[in-house]
Amino acid sequence: MSVPLPESDSEDELPPAWEERATNDGFVYYVNHQNKTTQWTHPRTGKMKRVCGELPLGWSKHVEEGTGKIIFVEDATQRKSYTDPRLAFATEEAPQAVGELRQRFDSGTKALQVLHGRDLSGKTALITGANTGIGFETARSLALHGCEIIFACRNESATKEAIGKIINEKEAIGLKCKYVKLDLASLRSVKECARQVKTECKHLDFLILNAGVFALPYSTTEDGFETTFQVSHLSHFYLTSLLSDLFDHTSRVIVVSSESHRFSMLPSELSETDLSPPANKFWSMMAYNNAKLFNVLFACELSKRWKTRGISVFALHPGNMVSSQLPRNWWFYRILFAIVRPFTKSLQQAASTTIYCATAPELNGFTGLYFNNCYVCDPSGPSKNEQMQQKLWTLSEQMIERGLQ
Repeated sequence: MSVPLPESDSEDELPPAWEERATNDGFVYYVNHQNKTTQWTHPRTGKMKRVCGELPLGWSKHVEEGTGKIIFVEDATQRKSYTDPRLAFATEEAPQAVGELRQRFDSGTKALQVLHGRDLSGKTALITGANTGIGFETARSLALHGCEIIFACRNESATKEAIGKIINEKEAIGLKCKYVKLDLASLRSVKECARQVKTECKHLDFLILNAGVFALPYSTTEDGFETTFQVSHLSHFYLTSLLSDLFDHTSRVIVVSSESHRFSMLPSELSETDLSPPANKFWSMMAYNNAKLFNVLFACELSKRWKTRGISVFALHPGNMVSSQLPRNWWFYRILFAIVRPFTKSLQQAASTTIYCATAPELNGFTGLYFNNCYVCDPSGPSKNEQMQQKLWTLSEQMIERGLQ
């Protein structure tokens, strides 16, 4: 139960037991010494702050011998401090209103055009389902601009073949792509994937939840859940939770959904059978629509829960009936997708919104938004239902706990 903060004459004054600090790159964070926790937003105002500009006259910055910590020295008195003196002049991060975002790209933009001139060296992205389709184009585009890519996929041989294509194209020794096994139809595989990633990686800049299935006949996973639901939502939910320690205020979580989420017919009072229906209540197309709604509901709820950490969470629609391996499970959809192929986006165009959400600098400070054609748009009414968002979260936690027993 939250405890109300003490009254203060100044909105910006910190409550007792709180301390303001700054990172080396100028982001202000707040330490609660009583609870031994930290957060990126001011405990009273809920806003983020940054320090910028040169140090005040007479101050210099050094690296302390022995500890390697940044230390600030007042030259006249040789007084030393671990606290950045610019904190006294920190300014609030004031992102523009959503409606003021300028649309720089559109439906015809390619992912590599979004990244034009960008250097992503030192950045790391984990992408599920990155060995084919939109996921592959997303991974390829980021890798060609210097980003290290973790391919989280089920099929090892297909993934290594995909990595080989990128390496051959780049023809650069410094390209970093690695494979980690992830079978989204198995919660234990998700757990092992997260363990391996945390062993080899200390920080994730981009988590791109791209993998999904479409038009599957009814089946259940080894954990006892309907396959479309688990692969498209539940395992991604679990993976994100397990990787939580690898994110900070510079990280973004990108959830690839679809405009199909608008055609879900789920009731506002969600139950487990709505999430993972029995065979007699299953229709493959509706299962897909529902899963895409779960993606947006999850992104909205996650954005609220992680807002104090400064982590941005976005959901998006990549494009309609894009020519990929998504319809491979039923001949009817394979034919339909082939017929409309000349009128739909290319894979490079379909990957552009994912790339935009992950890397666009103007999205700093925003979270919980839904994008289509590289621009923010309004998702469906049910996806904004806070009761549904919270219920999905609770049911997902309960189902994972039971599935792992």
